[in-house]
Amino acid sequence: MQDKIFAVYKPKGPTSHDIVDEIRKLTGEQRVGHAGTLDPLASGVLVIGVGREATKNLKEVVVAEKEYIAKIRLGRTSTTDDAEGEKKEINVKNYPSREEIAQTLKNNFEGKIHQTPPIFSAIKINGREAYKLARRGMDVSLKPRTVEIKSISLVRYQWPFLELRAVTGPGVYIRSLARDLGRALKTGGYLADLERVRVGQFRKEDTVTLKLNASRLSARSYL
Repeated sequence: MQDKIFAVYKPKGPTSHDIVDEIRKLTGEQRVGHAGTLDPLASGVLVIGVGREATKNLKEVVVAEKEYIAKIRLGRTSTTDDAEGEKKEINVKNYPSREEIAQTLKNNFEGKIHQTPPIFSAIKINGREAYKLARRGMDVSLKPRTVEIKSISLVRYQWPFLELRAVTGPGVYIRSLARDLGRALKTGGYLADLERVRVGQFRKEDTVTLKLNASRLSARSYL
């Protein structure tokens, strides 16, 4: 297979590295990489490079803007900021209105913001991934980063769930966005579902679907 950059649709379950490994097996090419990790519980557009030149050129895709559809569960927090972690119920006496949520999104989360990545992430602390330290019960402290959310809008809302659409620059964690929105609304919140519908010029409708062999999928998370 000649050098090529294309997009696949990653289903929920496998890691982004699982997809890369599957493509290596399908093509026989070891130089395979991806641009922009999707967590195992997320689905959507994953851009793949096959071959030396293609994998080198993925760095241009990594910094491209990305578009997401996110479903957030209010009224609870999660240790991982998504549906996989341990949940804690929050006693919410007054449910936020649709108008309040829309205004909070615009005022607090649109433009350049400071965002602290989730502790269950692959960010390295002294050479070790944060999620490995967190799983051992160690204190993990990550510094806020300046990231850009180019646009964000409320799609639908019925307590305790809301759905939003966000167009972001590189480095944005939607799990952190869900967590921080819950804090801003004083309801708590975590990411219940996530679909990435675009990476740069690659859209959901442009993707190919892989037939994955479940027996070969790893149990790795947050890689």
